Amino acid sequence: MPDEFHGKVAFITGGSDGIGLATAHLLAQRGATVAICARRVDRLDAARATIGAVGKVEAHQLDVSDTDAFAALVADVATRHGRIDMMVNNAMSVHYAPIARLTLEHWRKDFAVNADAVFVGTKAAMAVMMAQGSGAIVNIASTCGIRAAPMMASYSASKAALIQFTAVAAMEGARRGVRVNAIVPGQVQTPATQDFNARAPEAAARTTDAIPMGRGAQPEELASAIAFLLSDAASYITGVALPVDGGKAAQLYMPG
Repeated sequence: MPDEFHGKVAFITGGSDGIGLATAHLLAQRGATVAICARRVDRLDAARATIGAVGKVEAHQLDVSDTDAFAALVADVATRHGRIDMMVNNAMSVHYAPIARLTLEHWRKDFAVNADAVFVGTKAAMAVMMAQGSGAIVNIASTCGIRAAPMMASYSASKAALIQFTAVAAMEGARRGVRVNAIVPGQVQTPATQDFNARAPEAAARTTDAIPMGRGAQPEELASAIAFLLSDAASYITGVALPVDGGKAAQLYMPG
């Protein structure tokens, strides 16, 4: 489906590496004009070159927790291109700490990126999509948003909020031609995961072994699921939180 998204415009946050980069690359490869944003200029430059080799891309330095700047950028992309057809809220923040040591600052930072920015991005994109009568949004959650894990309080709570917000947005967009869904990844081989694997190889091995399929996902596997939910093939799907996690969310833990 090389021209599946020809003539469409996509906006992807956290688009410089991992799931965001893989998704931007796939959408551009299939004909979309892709706008990405991220914080680090060096990674943005590399991502622009990678995506530009297969399609149309523009890259913007932005921290999505600056919600006024984020909303303004979405509006600017829509104005310059005349539309936004696809929105992927992928940028994330995570702090690892037991609740006793988790600071309110860390709690608020995770919510600012994982919940507040998703609200702002969805709201801005929905305004454009409702006016044009069509559009699809995919918000990136986490297995931690549906299952509990120690030391992940702020991340888990913010991702749980994202999932419920996605369902509400789907209800509001359903009669206006706007679909809103969430992807629920488990372990994904992103740069952050690879860094964790290098620092704690034994813990990483146990985590991977606990996945029913016995491995973490590649970013491209998540990108394929996201592209499906953005496509016309998913035209009757809205309000879902789709696990793409090698079976982890469905697993009943049985002590050995």
